[in-house]
Amino acid sequence: MKKTLIALIALTFVAGCTTAENDAAVGAAAGATIGALATGRPGGALVGALAGGAAGVLLGAAARKGECRYRNRKGRLYIAPCPAGYY
Repeated sequence: MKKTLIALIALTFVAGCTTAENDAAVGAAAGATIGALATGRPGGALVGALAGGAAGVLLGAAARKGECRYRNRKGRLYIAPCPAGYY
């Protein structure tokens, strides 16, 4: 059980590069931890990870209203405020 939790926490730091991936990784790690503690079974951790990952993506996107993703001439993505009137 402890090895699983340590592995999930480690994945949080290396899994995500973009903000959406980070939100999903953090949500999955939190959900897996809560599921494992609540049920004491690997199945509970798996269900918690799935639910937490989905919630992390949805809540993370909702928290960043007004930010848009752009790509510069070199192909790199960056986040900046959206133009006026754009939601």
